Amino acid sequence: MNTYFITGATGVLGSAIVKELLSNPENRLVLLVRAENELVLQKRITELLSFLGVGEKTRDRMDFIRGDVELERFGLHPGNFIKLGDQVTHIIHSAASVRMNYSLERARLAAVTATEHVLQLARLSRKNGLLQKMEAVSTVGVGGRYYGALPEQWLNTPRNFHNTYEQSKAEAEIILKTEVDQGMPITVHRPSMIVGDSQTGRILNFQIFYYLLEFITGRRTWGVMPDISDRHVDAIPVDYVARAISWSSKNPETIGKILHLCAGLENITSLENAEKLARSKFMKMNLPVPHKRVLPVAQFRFLVNSVTPFLPRKIRRSVSALPIFLNYTKNQIFDNTETNIILSSAGLQMPRSDEFLGPVIDYYLSQAYLT
Repeated sequence: MNTYFITGATGVLGSAIVKELLSNPENRLVLLVRAENELVLQKRITELLSFLGVGEKTRDRMDFIRGDVELERFGLHPGNFIKLGDQVTHIIHSAASVRMNYSLERARLAAVTATEHVLQLARLSRKNGLLQKMEAVSTVGVGGRYYGALPEQWLNTPRNFHNTYEQSKAEAEIILKTEVDQGMPITVHRPSMIVGDSQTGRILNFQIFYYLLEFITGRRTWGVMPDISDRHVDAIPVDYVARAISWSSKNPETIGKILHLCAGLENITSLENAEKLARSKFMKMNLPVPHKRVLPVAQFRFLVNSVTPFLPRKIRRSVSALPIFLNYTKNQIFDNTETNIILSSAGLQMPRSDEFLGPVIDYYLSQAYLT
């Protein structure tokens, strides 16, 4: 039996990975869950099991450990950490903080330090002759302000970053590359903007893409919008990413590779098309969609910066995220040619955006406005 140690299992991607791995009865899962006390731990476990719809037999193949990747040995007693190293055959490190306004020191703790701690377990498992693979979830954001299509390879090109999240994840990749060079069986996965299940739209929590929906319909800016005619977003369904990572964990041929789990140039989502679809679905549910007033991007940025300080706190936080969205919808191109070849050979085909966007938006509206 395979024993998977998974970080970030109660997150959007981690929960989908858990679901995918549980479909194989030969897999046993050990899930690290961050919680300040046992009561919070049980609450998060209950929420995860409820979302996954896990039955008793499947639950028997899941163990939960209260710990934190930012702490040495995850905060566990040394003896318990050693026991983990005597059990684990596979590691999937998907825990991450996607906050983009952290200080660099705080962002490094969530990305770099956490990666170093997971690697401690990987080395112990490998020393015991057990470790088969480690899957490390990074992000296409490590390209920062990279010019041109981001290549599917380890990066050592000097570049600037949009935020501390990108920089800290890029630094974590440097550590992973050092381990790969020393023979550690690691595959790095760089997802783009993750959205809900390609068929049902289901997702554990709503993240960046869903805030973007509210903006491009004008609902957060009273109809005032930047010109998005030349902008796009690289969105990827969570089930596709989870299947790719699960498959990779069993395949040694992906060791040392960078897999770009993204739409790529041929399947990116036009913001104009996303806007039209979202507006039609909002209106179908009788949700107000303001008349558009389009401004050039530069004028829109100036307007946002001018009015934001005078807005109520809740609205101010929301509107202040707009410049971030604008950064991620311009000149963000990721090459996924080799990844598509590898995954297609395994029967994993990236869904088309015009196929999954509808279910993704429908699920969001049903949960955000009908429950």
